[in-house]
Amino acid sequence: MTHRDATPAHDTGPDRTERELREALSALADGVRAAPDAYRTARGEWLRRERRRRLVLAVLIAVVFALATLIGLWVLNQAPADPGVIFSGTGTGSAASGPLARPQP
Repeated sequence: MTHRDATPAHDTGPDRTERELREALSALADGVRAAPDAYRTARGEWLRRERRRRLVLAVLIAVVFALATLIGLWVLNQAPADPGVIFSGTGTGSAASGPLARPQP
């Protein structure tokens, strides 16, 4: 047995730090006393925040849907009023003589 083994260990490593930190936190935790209705209060606040979050999300979805609908209707309303080439109604009834028919060689 060496002299170093016989003396009390003056541990300066991470084990000492961990042990002292554990003791300090344990002493601190022993001094904490929760209010009797702390859980009920915390749960109520959490539920209120969850309801608010869901309400904000629902409103945001409704606003985005309404905005997309309005933009789509506005774009469709910007289409020209004349029927255009495809639906001109000038065809004779046969598909070969319509405006989309291939040119004959």
